[in-house]
Amino acid sequence: MATALDIKAIRAGYGAINVLWDVSLSVQAGATTTILGPNGAGKSTLLRAVMGLVTVSQGDIEVDGQVRTGTSTWTMVDEGVVMVPEGRMVFRDMTVEDNLLMGAFPKRTRPRARANLEAVYQHFPRLSERRRQLAGSLSGGEAQMLAMGRGLMEEPRIFLVDEPSLGLAPVIVDEIFAGLRRLKDEGRTIVLVEQNTYKALSVADHVYLMQAGKIALSQNAAKVDMDRLRDLYFARETGTSE
Repeated sequence: MATALDIKAIRAGYGAINVLWDVSLSVQAGATTTILGPNGAGKSTLLRAVMGLVTVSQGDIEVDGQVRTGTSTWTMVDEGVVMVPEGRMVFRDMTVEDNLLMGAFPKRTRPRARANLEAVYQHFPRLSERRRQLAGSLSGGEAQMLAMGRGLMEEPRIFLVDEPSLGLAPVIVDEIFAGLRRLKDEGRTIVLVEQNTYKALSVADHVYLMQAGKIALSQNAAKVDMDRLRDLYFARETGTSE
């Protein structure tokens, strides 16, 4: 299986504050890679570094074997690396459908905007039912579906999804993860940052655990020992990669 995204010993942070310390991980094409960890572990910062939203001071980020360290965010999107941010960030005063069409803004996706729109509605039928509603009137779960749908409109080759279950009711979380599983079954390359460990493992092929800006565990999802993962998560044990 080819490597779609390769992160090599990067350091990154905000101004004088460094958050990531020599972080390395690989994302295989067509696989779902899950990044777990407590608040403040550096998970979101890692995704932002990939997207060029955070400056990388050391190390390299490669997409399909090509170095993309320091590449602008809009260029990464043009190349098919798309991020759904934590907190949804929908355009509240625009309709659901107009929000989705904003995702088709890149020139390479505009010719297929209508076809992609229908595909998103098939993935998330609730969005089709609410296509004429203002995004600000949606529930939290519906807004998360909208944010994910908007990302799909950009035809991602690598789909970065940050904390999709945050603040949602369990029944809505189930629906969000059902959508992620459908995307996985399509063979999409997904990088999922998530705190809901059990849900994240249910769709993962490979798992990374971050702790204090470092990788504490790298393991095939099918081989993860939940007791050990819990100890690492709460820093009761020092991790090693496998």
